[in-house]
This record gives sequence, C-alpha cells and structure tokens, in this order.
Amino acid sequence: MTARLRTAITLAALAVLLLIGVTWGWSQVSQPLPGKAEAALCVPTSYAAGDELFVQDVTVSVLNASKREGLAGRTLQLFQDAGFAEGQTNNAPQGTDVAVAEIWVDDPESPAAKLVRARVGPVVVRAEPGNPALGITVVVGDGFGELRQGPQSLVLKSDAVVCSPPVE
Repeated sequence: MTARLRTAITLAALAVLLLIGVTWGWSQVSQPLPGKAEAALCVPTSYAAGDELFVQDVTVSVLNASKREGLAGRTLQLFQDAGFAEGQTNNAPQGTDVAVAEIWVDDPESPAAKLVRARVGPVVVRAEPGNPALGITVVVGDGFGELRQGPQSLVLKSDAVVCSPPVE
C-alpha cells in the first residue's frame, strides 16, 4: 500500500468521524432545554404527639362560592399575610352553597383544620374526601369578610399528617 493511499484512507476515516461528531453535536444543541420542574405546593408531613404545628406548616387553598369576583385570591392573600403557606385558588364546584365560609378537610379533627378555623371563626368544618384543592380548603361565600386573630401554633395531642410546604 502506498503512502498516498494510506493518507487518503486516513483522511476519509477522519472525515467520517467528523461528520458523525457534527451530526451528534447538532442533535444535542437543537434539543429544547429541560423545563423547570414544578415544585409541589404541599406534601404529606408526619408530626408526632407533642410536636408544635406552626401556621407556616399548613397549606391553605381557597375556593370562591360567592358572586364576588376575586374573593378567593384576596382571601388566600389574607392567609399568606397571617403566615400560612400558599395553596390554590379557584371557584367552588358548581352548586356549592356557602353563606359565609366552610372548611373542607379529610379529617375535621386535624390540628391544621383547628389552626385555620381559629382564623375563620365558628364555621362548618366538613369532611370532604374528594377535596378539589390541596391542603386545608376554605370555601368562602358572599358573607365572608376578614380573618380573625389567632394562634401562630398549637401543640399536637396526637400524631397527625399535615399537607405542609416541601422543605427545600
């Protein structure tokens, strides 16, 4: 084999490798960038009897059952101003009839529901297994006004699972 033939074969092999590298590089560069993963608003967090549950450990969502546009968003802002974690806002399911407010939870005796109820007042706390929102759900009606002053925490009398914001 002559030196020229060897040089030609080497150059051809290098050209093929270059073409493969350029093709692979272009495919990597032209792919979309990975999107930002949506963080969960709340995750089930276990607390033991004797632990202190703070308002910032409780995620509150608000559903609007009134004719007042934007009431859910304004109410959620009141909860955030009081230190609670931000949940979701939305309209209440069609046909929901709430005069002032209701609290919808999986367990009406949950300590998180008690912290929220201290801020909303003496309203119905309803077991709602198919709760359409995350955390403790407050459904507000036309008669809802402001939140009350309430405790910033409470000591748990028994073990509990609360939908709390994820720890980052």
